[in-house]
Amino acid sequence: MTAWARAILASALALFAGLVLAASAGAAPSFPALTGRVVDDASALSPQTRASLDVKLAALETKTSRQLVVVTVPSLQGYSIEDYGYQLGRAWGIGEKGRNNGVLLIVAPNERRVRVEVGYGLEGVLTDALSSVLLQERVLPKFRSGDVEGGVVAGADALIDQLSLPDDQARARVAAAAQPEPKGGATSVPIIVLVLLGLWVVLGLFGTITGRPGHRMDLWLLPLLLLMSGGGHGRRGRGGGGGFRGGGGSFGGGGASGSW
Repeated sequence: MTAWARAILASALALFAGLVLAASAGAAPSFPALTGRVVDDASALSPQTRASLDVKLAALETKTSRQLVVVTVPSLQGYSIEDYGYQLGRAWGIGEKGRNNGVLLIVAPNERRVRVEVGYGLEGVLTDALSSVLLQERVLPKFRSGDVEGGVVAGADALIDQLSLPDDQARARVAAAAQPEPKGGATSVPIIVLVLLGLWVVLGLFGTITGRPGHRMDLWLLPLLLLMSGGGHGRRGRGGGGGFRGGGGSFGGGGASGSW
């Protein structure tokens, strides 16, 4: 390859990396407003259940300072519930800044998906494994029988129970839970996809520059165009409202998911 070809290749790779970063930064779901400790955007809960849950969640926060928010959504907007969940936790700032002691119970009834999203600061007392056990034993059986509201209440009660325990008792339950699941599911797949796309573009560009037959510019650019078009979900919902706000907590993808 000539020096001129190498220079073009390096410039193209730099441009591709910039476009990938820009597309990733702009791609975010549209979130409902944080109107309280129960955000029933999918209208899956009765007014009585919402009120009862709100009282329990407020009592948990008063007792422990830990924030647990229950949210139902009508759509995940094409995102995995893992990706949606940690982005929602960060956008709303559930939990206290620095302590990151927030938890989300997310239910997407139309897509039959549920997730416990755990803030950084609570991953020791609400591990991926324990979160999975709570979903499998307390939540999903009710969902599978058609009782979505009952499953939400059972899940919230189980989480409140665990988060209300002293740390030593909570960690004892963690030790007794099933083997922990691998973490990082929310980020491992996108990284693999980006690596594969990068290889596709590099090979396609190399073939175009060197004039090898069978390579077409429009074909190898297709994945890049698709990636850029995925940034159209860039509107973020506003956190806050209704007298309840998150405290600036952060999330990194800890928790567990389930389907029914």
